[in-house]
Amino acid sequence: MPEGATQPRRTDNTLVKALARAFRWKRMLESGEFASISELAEREGIAFTYMARLMRLSLLAPEIVDAIMEGRQPEIVTLANMMDPFPLDWKEQRIRFLQPGTSDI
Repeated sequence: MPEGATQPRRTDNTLVKALARAFRWKRMLESGEFASISELAEREGIAFTYMARLMRLSLLAPEIVDAIMEGRQPEIVTLANMMDPFPLDWKEQRIRFLQPGTSDI
């Protein structure tokens, strides 16, 4: 891209929806509405393993969550990639999910 040009936003609606679900489920568990992920998964009609993997999204660094919500996430940040285990340390997440030369997050 030419110097000074801004990258167009590319909101990944699937990833945004997954983040919203993860944080919603986290709130439901933290509030005591459900005693376990198993109980919540059964109520939502979702496989426990899928829910547990999706809920990991609630552990992302705030800068990465903001970037996803604003459509500024690097191409490597897709729902498929985020379903794999990732580091819990926010610094390590930034290193892993930022593409070389990207300083947008």
